[in-house]
Amino acid sequence: VPVSSPQAFPLPSLPRKQPTVLVVCGPAQNGAIGLVCARHLRIFDYEPTIFYPKRSPDPLYRDFTTQCEKMDIPFLSYLPTEVQLINDAYNAVVDAVLGAEAEAGEGREPCSAILATLKHIRIPIVSLDVPSGWDVEAGSSGGISPDVLVSLSAPKQCARRFLGRQHFVAGRFLPYDVQKKFELNPPEYPGTECVVAL
Repeated sequence: VPVSSPQAFPLPSLPRKQPTVLVVCGPAQNGAIGLVCARHLRIFDYEPTIFYPKRSPDPLYRDFTTQCEKMDIPFLSYLPTEVQLINDAYNAVVDAVLGAEAEAGEGREPCSAILATLKHIRIPIVSLDVPSGWDVEAGSSGGISPDVLVSLSAPKQCARRFLGRQHFVAGRFLPYDVQKKFELNPPEYPGTECVVAL
Protein backbone atom coordinates (compact mmCIF):
# COMPACT_ATOMS: atom_id res chain seq x y z
CA VAL A 1 0.00 0.00 0.00
CA PRO A 2 2.48 2.68 1.03
CA VAL A 3 4.58 2.58 -2.11
CA SER A 4 1.56 3.54 -4.21
CA SER A 5 1.27 6.99 -2.66
CA PRO A 6 4.85 7.99 -3.45
CA GLN A 7 4.34 6.56 -6.94
CA ALA A 8 1.01 8.31 -7.52
CA PHE A 9 1.82 11.48 -5.56
CA PRO A 10 5.60 12.02 -5.28
CA LEU A 11 6.52 14.57 -2.61
CA PRO A 12 7.83 17.20 -5.12
CA SER A 13 4.56 17.04 -7.09
CA LEU A 14 2.23 17.88 -4.20
CA PRO A 15 0.37 21.20 -4.54
CA ARG A 16 0.68 22.12 -0.85
CA LYS A 17 3.91 23.13 0.84
CA GLN A 18 3.30 20.57 3.59
CA PRO A 19 2.93 16.94 2.37
CA THR A 20 -0.34 16.41 4.24
CA VAL A 21 -2.57 13.39 3.66
CA LEU A 22 -5.85 12.57 5.43
CA VAL A 23 -6.38 8.85 6.10
CA VAL A 24 -10.03 8.02 6.84
CA CYS A 25 -10.42 4.64 8.57
CA GLY A 26 -13.53 2.55 9.05
CA PRO A 27 -14.18 0.15 11.94
CA ALA A 28 -13.25 -3.15 10.26
CA GLN A 29 -10.34 -4.67 8.33
CA ASN A 30 -10.07 -1.91 5.72
CA GLY A 31 -9.69 0.65 8.51
CA ALA A 32 -6.84 -1.37 10.01
CA ILE A 33 -5.14 -1.37 6.60
CA GLY A 34 -5.59 2.41 6.59
CA LEU A 35 -3.72 2.63 9.91
CA VAL A 36 -0.83 0.63 8.43
CA CYS A 37 -0.92 2.88 5.36
CA ALA A 38 -0.69 6.01 7.55
CA ARG A 39 2.31 4.57 9.38
CA HIS A 40 4.10 3.88 6.10
CA LEU A 41 3.25 7.34 4.73
CA ARG A 42 4.94 8.78 7.81
CA ILE A 43 8.04 6.67 7.14
CA PHE A 44 8.15 8.06 3.58
CA ASP A 45 8.11 11.67 4.90
CA TYR A 46 4.44 12.46 4.27
CA GLU A 47 2.41 14.08 7.04
CA PRO A 48 -0.63 11.86 7.57
CA THR A 49 -3.57 12.69 9.81
CA ILE A 50 -6.01 9.93 10.74
CA PHE A 51 -9.76 10.07 11.21
CA TYR A 52 -10.81 6.83 12.94
CA PRO A 53 -14.16 7.49 14.62
CA LYS A 54 -15.24 3.93 15.45
CA ARG A 55 -12.24 2.10 16.83
CA SER A 56 -12.21 -1.67 16.76
CA PRO A 57 -11.72 -3.55 20.06
CA ASP A 58 -9.57 -6.10 18.19
CA PRO A 59 -6.13 -6.23 19.92
CA LEU A 60 -4.27 -6.17 16.59
CA TYR A 61 -6.12 -3.04 15.45
CA ARG A 62 -5.45 -1.45 18.85
CA ASP A 63 -1.75 -2.18 18.32
CA PHE A 64 -1.86 -0.47 14.93
CA THR A 65 -3.47 2.58 16.56
CA THR A 66 -0.80 2.65 19.27
CA GLN A 67 1.96 2.43 16.66
CA CYS A 68 0.50 5.47 14.85
CA GLU A 69 0.25 7.38 18.12
CA LYS A 70 3.88 6.53 18.97
CA MET A 71 4.89 7.97 15.59
CA ASP A 72 3.14 11.24 16.51
CA ILE A 73 0.53 10.87 13.79
CA PRO A 74 -2.39 13.10 14.82
CA PHE A 75 -5.94 11.75 15.07
CA LEU A 76 -8.88 14.01 14.23
CA SER A 77 -11.74 14.04 16.74
CA TYR A 78 -14.24 14.83 13.97
CA LEU A 79 -14.35 15.05 10.18
CA PRO A 80 -15.23 18.56 8.97
CA THR A 81 -18.53 18.55 7.09
CA GLU A 82 -17.35 21.70 5.31
CA VAL A 83 -15.44 19.99 2.52
CA GLN A 84 -13.50 23.14 1.64
CA LEU A 85 -11.64 22.79 4.96
CA ILE A 86 -10.46 19.34 3.85
CA ASN A 87 -9.63 20.53 0.31
CA ASP A 88 -7.54 23.38 1.76
CA ALA A 89 -5.68 21.36 4.40
CA TYR A 90 -4.66 18.17 2.57
CA ASN A 91 -3.07 17.06 -0.69
CA ALA A 92 -5.05 13.82 -0.86
CA VAL A 93 -7.40 11.56 1.09
CA VAL A 94 -6.89 7.83 1.65
CA ASP A 95 -10.26 6.04 1.71
CA ALA A 96 -9.98 3.09 4.11
CA VAL A 97 -13.60 3.26 5.27
CA LEU A 98 -15.39 0.14 3.99
CA GLY A 99 -13.34 -1.73 1.39
CA ALA A 100 -14.35 -5.30 0.58
CA GLU A 101 -16.45 -5.61 3.74
CA ALA A 102 -19.26 -3.71 2.03
CA GLU A 103 -21.77 -5.62 4.14
CA ALA A 104 -20.64 -3.37 7.00
CA GLY A 105 -23.16 -1.11 5.38
CA GLU A 106 -22.93 2.31 3.82
CA GLY A 107 -26.08 3.22 5.71
CA ARG A 108 -24.61 2.69 9.17
CA GLU A 109 -23.06 5.52 11.09
CA PRO A 110 -20.47 6.81 11.03
CA CYS A 111 -19.85 5.43 7.53
CA SER A 112 -22.79 7.11 5.77
CA ALA A 113 -21.84 10.57 7.05
CA ILE A 114 -18.19 10.02 6.05
CA LEU A 115 -19.17 8.91 2.54
CA ALA A 116 -21.49 11.89 2.15
CA THR A 117 -18.49 14.15 2.85
CA LEU A 118 -16.02 12.19 0.68
CA LYS A 119 -18.37 12.35 -2.32
CA HIS A 120 -17.87 16.14 -2.41
CA ILE A 121 -14.08 16.23 -1.93
CA ARG A 122 -12.17 17.90 -4.78
CA ILE A 123 -8.65 16.77 -3.84
CA PRO A 124 -7.56 13.30 -5.04
CA ILE A 125 -8.90 10.23 -3.25
CA VAL A 126 -6.92 6.99 -2.99
CA SER A 127 -9.18 4.01 -2.23
CA LEU A 128 -7.81 0.86 -0.63
CA ASP A 129 -9.02 -2.42 -2.19
CA VAL A 130 -12.66 -1.44 -2.92
CA PRO A 131 -13.84 2.18 -3.06
CA SER A 132 -16.19 2.86 -0.14
CA GLY A 133 -19.84 2.62 -1.11
CA TRP A 134 -19.11 0.25 -4.00
CA ASP A 135 -20.44 -3.28 -4.27
CA VAL A 136 -17.44 -5.62 -4.39
CA GLU A 137 -18.78 -7.24 -7.58
CA ALA A 138 -21.16 -4.78 -9.27
CA GLY A 139 -19.11 -1.65 -8.65
CA SER A 140 -20.27 1.89 -7.98
CA SER A 141 -23.86 2.59 -6.99
CA GLY A 142 -23.61 6.07 -5.62
CA GLY A 143 -20.27 5.50 -3.92
CA ILE A 144 -17.23 7.74 -4.12
CA SER A 145 -15.15 8.28 -7.28
CA PRO A 146 -11.48 7.79 -6.37
CA ASP A 147 -8.60 9.01 -8.52
CA VAL A 148 -6.40 6.07 -7.50
CA LEU A 149 -7.33 2.50 -6.59
CA VAL A 150 -4.95 0.19 -4.73
CA SER A 151 -6.21 -3.39 -5.08
CA LEU A 152 -4.97 -5.63 -2.27
CA SER A 153 -3.86 -9.17 -3.21
CA ALA A 154 -5.69 -8.97 -6.56
CA PRO A 155 -8.22 -6.66 -8.26
CA LYS A 156 -11.80 -7.34 -7.22
CA GLN A 157 -14.61 -7.68 -9.78
CA CYS A 158 -15.69 -4.06 -9.24
CA ALA A 159 -12.26 -2.79 -10.38
CA ARG A 160 -13.49 -3.27 -13.97
CA ARG A 161 -15.66 -0.20 -13.41
CA PHE A 162 -12.86 1.94 -11.99
CA LEU A 163 -12.37 5.01 -14.20
CA GLY A 164 -9.73 6.88 -12.16
CA ARG A 165 -6.27 7.81 -13.33
CA GLN A 166 -4.17 5.06 -11.72
CA HIS A 167 -4.79 1.49 -10.58
CA PHE A 168 -2.17 -0.35 -8.52
CA VAL A 169 -2.14 -3.90 -7.21
CA ALA A 170 -0.35 -4.86 -3.99
CA GLY A 171 -0.11 -8.64 -3.97
CA ARG A 172 3.49 -9.60 -4.45
CA PHE A 173 3.62 -11.85 -1.40
CA LEU A 174 0.38 -13.74 -2.06
CA PRO A 175 1.11 -17.44 -1.37
CA TYR A 176 1.35 -19.61 -4.48
CA ASP A 177 -1.40 -21.99 -3.28
CA VAL A 178 -3.79 -19.02 -2.96
CA GLN A 179 -2.84 -17.84 -6.46
CA LYS A 180 -3.51 -21.34 -7.80
CA LYS A 181 -6.78 -21.82 -5.88
CA PHE A 182 -8.29 -18.59 -7.25
CA GLU A 183 -6.63 -18.93 -10.68
CA LEU A 184 -4.89 -15.57 -10.25
CA ASN A 185 -2.42 -14.34 -12.81
CA PRO A 186 -0.35 -11.83 -10.83
CA PRO A 187 1.62 -9.13 -12.66
CA GLU A 188 5.40 -8.93 -12.67
CA TYR A 189 6.70 -6.78 -9.82
CA PRO A 190 9.83 -4.85 -10.87
CA GLY A 191 12.88 -4.99 -8.62
CA THR A 192 11.89 -4.90 -4.96
CA GLU A 193 8.54 -3.12 -5.52
CA CYS A 194 5.58 -4.48 -3.52
CA VAL A 195 3.10 -2.53 -5.68
CA VAL A 196 2.77 -2.40 -9.45
CA ALA A 197 0.71 -0.12 -11.70
CA LEU A 198 -1.78 -1.89 -13.94
